[in-house]
Amino acid sequence: MKKIPIIALFVLAVAGFAMAQIGSPSTDVLGAHLNYGRGCTGCHAPHSGAFGNGANKSGDTTAGGYALWGQDAGNLYGKVLAFGDNGEYVETLPTSLAGTTPDVGGVLMCLTCHDGNYAQGAMMKNQVFETLPSTYGTFNQIPTLLGNDGATGLSSDYINDHPVGLNATVGCGGTYQWDCTENAGVISMNGPNSSKFVTNYGFFVRLSAYNNTAVVTCVSCHNQHLMNVVKVTQGATSGLPSGYYQTMFFIRAPYNPASTTPGSNQTAQFCRQCHGAEANEMYGGTAGTVF
Repeated sequence: MKKIPIIALFVLAVAGFAMAQIGSPSTDVLGAHLNYGRGCTGCHAPHSGAFGNGANKSGDTTAGGYALWGQDAGNLYGKVLAFGDNGEYVETLPTSLAGTTPDVGGVLMCLTCHDGNYAQGAMMKNQVFETLPSTYGTFNQIPTLLGNDGATGLSSDYINDHPVGLNATVGCGGTYQWDCTENAGVISMNGPNSSKFVTNYGFFVRLSAYNNTAVVTCVSCHNQHLMNVVKVTQGATSGLPSGYYQTMFFIRAPYNPASTTPGSNQTAQFCRQCHGAEANEMYGGTAGTVF
C-alpha cells in the first residue's frame, strides 16, 4: 500500500517531463529566419555574399569574405556601443568581417539585421515575431530588440539592452557569481551549487573566450538556426531527460515565458546560468526546474 503514492509521484514526474519535451516541432525550426521564404539565403548569399545579394550599399570591401554573409555590415564598423546601466559595458565593433575576435560572428553579424540605428537598410523595428499577427510579412516589421527601439533619453538605443561584446565578461566566485572555475575563458560548473544547477537545469549558454576571459555575445544565448526547439542530451551539460524541448526567441535552452504551469521557473533558470547569485541552489533550495 505504501508503494502506491511513490509510484504515483513517479508517474507525475515523468508526465511533467513529457509535457516539456515537444517531440517533433509542427512549424519550421528556422521560424522568423525563414525571411519570407528566402530561408538561409536571407543571411547567407551563396554567391559573393553581400555583393551577390545586392545589399552592399556601404561599399564594404570585405563583404562576403566570411560565411558568405549577405547583409551590409559596413555602416556598423568601428561603432561604439554602450550597454547596461549607465552604459558601463562598452563594445567597439570590429572594423571588418575578416576580424578574428568573437564579436565578429557573435555581435557584428547579428546587428547587420537586428539593428535599426546604424544598419537602417535592414529596417528593423521593435516587434517580437511570436506576437505578430498572421498577416506578418511587410518589409517594415522585421523583429528586433536592439538599436532604434523607440526609447528616449537615458534608456535610448543600446544602453537598456543586455551587455554583449568583449567587455561583457562572466566569471566565477565572489558575491554574485557561481561557485564555478574558469580556465582560459572556459567556465566549468563544478562547484557544489553550480553542479547541482546543471543537474536541475543545465548549462546551455555558449560563452566565447577572449583574452582568457569568458565573454557574452548574442550567440551565447541565441541559436540563430533554431527558433522553437532545442535538443537536450542528458549528461555533463544537463541533467534533464534527453529529448526535444520547447523554446522561444531562438534561445538555445528550454525557455517558455508563456508557460501556464503553476510555479513554472524555466525562464528564470535560463537567466541563472550566468546569474548564479539568484539561483535556488545558492540558498540550499530544492525547487529544481518546473516547466
